[in-house]
Amino acid sequence: MARLFGTDGVRGLANAELTPELALALAASAARVLAAHDRSHRPVAVVGRDPRASGEMLEAAVVAGLTSAGADVRRVGVLPTPAVAHLVGALEADLGVMISASHNPMPDNGIKLFAAGGHKLPDGIEDEIEAGVSADAVRPTGAGVGRVTDVEDALDRYAAHLLEATPSPLAGLKVVVDCANGAAAAAAPEVYRRAGAEVVALHADPDGININQHCGSNHPEKLREAVVAHGADLGIAHDGDADRCVAVDSAGELVDGDQIMAVLALALAESGELTKDTLVATVMSNLGLHLAMKAHGITVVTAAVGDRYVLEELRAGGFALGGEQSGHVVLPAHATTGDGLLTALRLMSRMAETGKSLADLAAVMNRLPQVLVNVPVADKAAVAGSSEVRTAVGEVEAELGEEGRVLLRPSGTEQLVRVMVEAPAQSTAQAAADRLAGVVSAVS
Repeated sequence: MARLFGTDGVRGLANAELTPELALALAASAARVLAAHDRSHRPVAVVGRDPRASGEMLEAAVVAGLTSAGADVRRVGVLPTPAVAHLVGALEADLGVMISASHNPMPDNGIKLFAAGGHKLPDGIEDEIEAGVSADAVRPTGAGVGRVTDVEDALDRYAAHLLEATPSPLAGLKVVVDCANGAAAAAAPEVYRRAGAEVVALHADPDGININQHCGSNHPEKLREAVVAHGADLGIAHDGDADRCVAVDSAGELVDGDQIMAVLALALAESGELTKDTLVATVMSNLGLHLAMKAHGITVVTAAVGDRYVLEELRAGGFALGGEQSGHVVLPAHATTGDGLLTALRLMSRMAETGKSLADLAAVMNRLPQVLVNVPVADKAAVAGSSEVRTAVGEVEAELGEEGRVLLRPSGTEQLVRVMVEAPAQSTAQAAADRLAGVVSAVS
């Protein structure tokens, strides 16, 4: 039987795969597991959600599950995922529950769990919770049933935390923010205005249906147009739960997560905050990031794809900055998970304190053309063990030398092998990727 938890919680088609019954059982099991690990007090859980329609149903089920297992609930309403993680620590709760499918389409939904302090749950605790979903349990009655309260100042608490982590005021900057009709719709424009920026809000009218619909970090086309039309200094695009962001410069050019990390790494190095002069990125980060960091004496530690693995490397090394090309950026001194609003504030703060445009700051990194080909295969193991594939990869790597890179990665969820090639020219990268894809296809 497939594991219930993926790399980022439990996710599926709401009311089909992710049902209210499952949400209730999952929440109840989480409360019981936490209570078993610490019997010194009654468990407290923070519950938030993004604005997709099914979140209302699933929130009710999660709250019912938690309280039926004897946990008290602090309900914070529609807020970004990193806000929920922050509030778990700020409210001294034992558990956080965020109901969101992040950048996924509206019909999907998900349940993310955070441990005390707002950290992601260890695999072992997830396994215990999963095992308890189908288990019979004695339920409390009377005064033992959990209680529910609403945290009326949740957004203000989160905003104050973000502003405290912003080193320079943003006066003089004009920003267009694409809120993806998601969890950032109220928070992002408000926080950026409080930080001093002039704000134009885009896709900030969630109706439960329009989240991520042709907008947000996965679809920045309208943001690029709006930045130019409004004569803004930059644009920021969040995803549905606002744990990531990508940017757009004043000319409408995209600035991705790798470029944002390059800018922030140099800022932290300059202030002496970049621990061990090290940045954590993933295997999918552009070679241009590695080359730019090397030129400035910064080491890049590489993690597997997924913010979970970035977090593991950050904790293991005590590092100060890590993230993904997609715009998940983690600053452990200020957040326990990726935070799109914090990332955007730090990026804009760097613009304000240097007086440089985003294009000038991002120019520290030359983003090499990157081609990704998804190759359907019958047997991923056969590809991994193929001498023909190894030989072909070796030949391409020799041809590219230090100016290019090859990565073959089996999909974790589909019968695919992802072939990624970077090279100085788009045509070179495309030709090499197509050539390797042909070899992979032939041996599988």
